[in-house]
Amino acid sequence: MAFTKIHGKGRAQRPGSRDMRGKSHEPGKSVRAAKPGRGKSAAFEKFGRADKVKQIKRPDAGKPDKADAGADENYCLIGRNAVLEAINHGKPVDKVLLRKDGVEGSLKMIAAKARERRIVVQEVDRARLELLAGGANHQGVVALCPPQEYAEVEDMFALADERGEAPFVIVLDGVTDPHNLGAIIRTADASGAHGVIIPKRRAAGITPIVTKASAGAVAHVLVARVPNLVTVIEDLKKRGLWIAAADFGAKAMYTRDLKGALAIVIGSEGEGVSRLVRQKCDFGVGVPMRGKLDSLNASVAAGVLMYEAVRQRTGDGAQV
Repeated sequence: MAFTKIHGKGRAQRPGSRDMRGKSHEPGKSVRAAKPGRGKSAAFEKFGRADKVKQIKRPDAGKPDKADAGADENYCLIGRNAVLEAINHGKPVDKVLLRKDGVEGSLKMIAAKARERRIVVQEVDRARLELLAGGANHQGVVALCPPQEYAEVEDMFALADERGEAPFVIVLDGVTDPHNLGAIIRTADASGAHGVIIPKRRAAGITPIVTKASAGAVAHVLVARVPNLVTVIEDLKKRGLWIAAADFGAKAMYTRDLKGALAIVIGSEGEGVSRLVRQKCDFGVGVPMRGKLDSLNASVAAGVLMYEAVRQRTGDGAQV
């Protein structure tokens, strides 16, 4: 295997897993060893095979969600958790709209907290809420917000430095389902990842449905939207990160070294990690499949891989 060949026999010892990366991950400084070779043979060595990986199967793969249209210009938060998280953490909210004749329980608490922050609270009929929610379950509340602001990749390195941790980011290659994106962002927050990187084209952006699916985690996770994933991955390598692609044909995740500075790449719902992005990854990382199916939903695969990285980074058997 190319990974073993570069770093010696037995379990691959990556630069920085304990010796180098544990001591320093200064921005702009590379601590990487020589990259594996290129071409079909190198792809076979890194991933176990040269063909494309089937990551998950969805009949609606590649179809943009209807709620994506115009979401950046007229952004809403949908659902009680998402709205409450935004209010509690001081996120910009212009107005909170509540269901008429139904302001009770947690809705009453949301209204009170919004008024404490001097946010306009208005009771409206169900039809208006349903129109703003685009058919999603609004739970009686919608918040109108300024257009979604994305972070920069540099912000993720700054957060890692602030925490005194090796950078850990999630890269999404063409994930179009907003529910998958929301679930991945929620798990990224729970696992302590420093950010999520998404492409501008042919992928879901931050929409009301994504925010609701993330249970409000969008308010806590840095999300960068970039024009070219290949260029960003090359930059991450220069900054000392190792790039692991989700690949169900690759070696099992617990046989790979996921400590130190790391980016995990999750592919699209239909095709998995794209060819160009896959060629830039250092190695594949697989989730063992014991049943009759050969793939997982993108957000489930991402969650499993993130927590394997957490397990390794915190020590075997450690409490997360």
